[in-house]
Amino acid sequence: MNKSLLKIIKATILSLIVAFLFTFIICFSLVMIGKEKFDMAIYLLNIVTVDEDNVQTITPVLEGNVLVNYPTYGTKYADLKIDSIGIDLPVYYGADYTILKSGIAHDETSYFPGEGGSVIMAGHNFKTFLANLPEAKIGDRIVLDTTYGTFNYDIYDTRIVKETDVASVPIQQEKEILMLYTCWPINNIGHASERYVVYANLVEE
Repeated sequence: MNKSLLKIIKATILSLIVAFLFTFIICFSLVMIGKEKFDMAIYLLNIVTVDEDNVQTITPVLEGNVLVNYPTYGTKYADLKIDSIGIDLPVYYGADYTILKSGIAHDETSYFPGEGGSVIMAGHNFKTFLANLPEAKIGDRIVLDTTYGTFNYDIYDTRIVKETDVASVPIQQEKEILMLYTCWPINNIGHASERYVVYANLVEE
């Protein structure tokens, strides 16, 4: 009786060990497959975003109000400066997570400076980015120093809007307006459902 019970216990332990090893092998394989996919995703992301050393530099040219030779997605093409609040940040064409970590993102669905329409840009509300954007006042100047010219904008309005309120950042071509926004409130932790938007008119000089 004892021998039979001992055999059953040994068989049970052996089965558990085999099951554990089998489960470990499967989990390890899935993790490795997932890691390869993750590494590949990061690799591809780096290729198509901010990796200026590995992309061809294209110099845009403004002819009238039409931009020729648009910048490559993910490359820097300008610097954004607001001297009144000490902001001086690089501007990249496109708006994704990697670009937002590097500087100001230019919404690719909007117009470029000088094209006569809505220019929409965004930046994180981090201390080294746009944390002090709400300190900008009506009349303060925003300068976009691009690779094809310098454009000056004067702030005429500021608003706090819902992230879903796309009507507050309209795409239009009636007048050149720069709309620069960041998450609100500034000290928010986690997902922010509101945006702080600064509106500025192009100054014809």
